[in-house]
Amino acid sequence: MNQIDLNHRHAVITGGAQGIGFSVATRLLASGASVSLWDRDPEVLSLALDQLQGLGTVSVETVDVSNAESVAVATESTLRKHAKIEILVASAGIAGPNFKSWEYPLDAWRQVIDINLTGVFLCCRAIVPHMLRQNYGRIVNISSIAGKEGNATASGYSASKAGVIAFTKSLGKETALNNIAVNCITPAAAKTRIFDQVTQEHIDFMLSKIPRGRFLKVDEVSSMVAWLVSEENSFTTAAVFDLSGGRATY
Repeated sequence: MNQIDLNHRHAVITGGAQGIGFSVATRLLASGASVSLWDRDPEVLSLALDQLQGLGTVSVETVDVSNAESVAVATESTLRKHAKIEILVASAGIAGPNFKSWEYPLDAWRQVIDINLTGVFLCCRAIVPHMLRQNYGRIVNISSIAGKEGNATASGYSASKAGVIAFTKSLGKETALNNIAVNCITPAAAKTRIFDQVTQEHIDFMLSKIPRGRFLKVDEVSSMVAWLVSEENSFTTAAVFDLSGGRATY
């Protein structure tokens, strides 16, 4: 494993108690950062804390990223504990159900957009002002290859992840002169608990689209994220990085 220097940096990782977020937390701790795990499930947060606290400084916040007040409270709590936030990895997300677009349930559509897209916006909106004051920050938003290509029967998820790409590009341009790098990654599917939310037919479809012939490993995501949130990433911003196993066509 390449050693990325994140010593004395503090990172907020949304969805950090499991899946990609948990892997990112593990990797950033190994690189010297302290981390705050933000997640909406207190029981899973407690378990994650038990697993990680021997690796470095870890705190947790129970947060609903789709709720502006909840995000604001978590931000202030994190700052009280750690005095600064220099890294944000926005990983919290849900898959939503599998329906044709004209049959997609309205409440499910709102929930997917609220968590996957509005949640990224709210977390950036709360944290970026603190990065501006310190003239330093690194943000990685977790999008998806579905945000580029669109997946049939997953219009809500695809639309939300496309929104994350566009939002990242806008925010990255707005903060480019403040030593704040804002990028996103568009991974292919990885075997996490999000698979529990989709049909086997959709899982098979996603695998069939990956030329590598396998699903992404979460550690392959955290490897890319570790460099993107480092000080070495001093020029790239408002960009999209693929982790699609060859699926991406642009």
